[in-house]
Amino acid sequence: MTKKKSNISSYCEGNVHTLALSGTTENQSFGNQPGKWVYGRGADANDLALLHKWAKRKMITQKVALALIDVCDKKGAHERKQSYWNAYHCLSDMTVANGRIYGKYCKTRCCTICSAIRKATMVNKYLPVIRQWENPYFVTLTVKAQKHHRLNFIMDGMHKAFRQIKDTHKKRDQRGTGKKLIGLRSLECNFNPIAKTYNPHFHIIVPDRETAKTLVVDWQRKWTKKFTSSYAQHMKEIYNCETALIEVVKYGSKIFTEPDVKNKKDSKTPPAIYIDALDNILTAFDGRKLLQSFGFTLPATKDNTKPGETFITDFQEKFFDINCNDWIDTENGKGLTGYTPDPTLRYLLGSGIDLEKS
Repeated sequence: MTKKKSNISSYCEGNVHTLALSGTTENQSFGNQPGKWVYGRGADANDLALLHKWAKRKMITQKVALALIDVCDKKGAHERKQSYWNAYHCLSDMTVANGRIYGKYCKTRCCTICSAIRKATMVNKYLPVIRQWENPYFVTLTVKAQKHHRLNFIMDGMHKAFRQIKDTHKKRDQRGTGKKLIGLRSLECNFNPIAKTYNPHFHIIVPDRETAKTLVVDWQRKWTKKFTSSYAQHMKEIYNCETALIEVVKYGSKIFTEPDVKNKKDSKTPPAIYIDALDNILTAFDGRKLLQSFGFTLPATKDNTKPGETFITDFQEKFFDINCNDWIDTENGKGLTGYTPDPTLRYLLGSGIDLEKS
């Protein structure tokens, strides 16, 4: 038994229908028995497919977080480093007991582990509502590409324009001359490494074609041809609500970017990680709510079930080693998952990291 002191939240994440549970663990004694409390259900320690996903995401997050920290040092942006260090340490130590795994997660936006949890949570939250819509549509609203120094300004303008459109139709609905807009909206941003520009855009799910058409027309009228192009706005009917919802609630910026975004299908050059650009996007996202519903409220839930708590005296502590991409047992030195990253991923997290382009 290991008695190393730690402060750990329970972590449970698997497929898209599995959610994380928060809590803490800490070394204490129960009667005369030394041990620790664990909270929540934990995750199945024998689910090798799940553990491989964790190891892959953990490997990506640590490599990217260290590169982001280097960029912050270069920029003198020391206030952002703590968030990246939090991502680096996410799920770094885990406790295994009674066939379950418990760990601590960071909830930062650059963490691929936590973004997967966030996605699962949002899908479970909104999917029952969207499935009730008879003819839902997927809408993309965007503006012309921007240089990074205008990113905050243009994102402010996008939110203002959308709010004005929404408020206009709400007033028409109140007057009986129209209907309010209903939907679920997410903010995303891509980077073009050739033009060195950024493309902030909204992905939206709405209940019908009429609402989709209204948004596209009003958006173009609001921004005019000077700031947006008609061919860049899209609307299409949804045939699979879950797939469309996953697209909307996915993380707000891609970690891996195609070097040629216009010819990415035909490009023979593998994707790259543009760290400076990613830091610019994450900075612009700071303080913004990336996913928002409008025109409706979720039904109230009556599930007041709280995660249980268990005092354990027989457990193992495991710590993630970035050099072997696995959690190592502190007593016997064995790896938990046996995960081996493929050569392409190794390249991307080595030679594929670009610290300069933005």
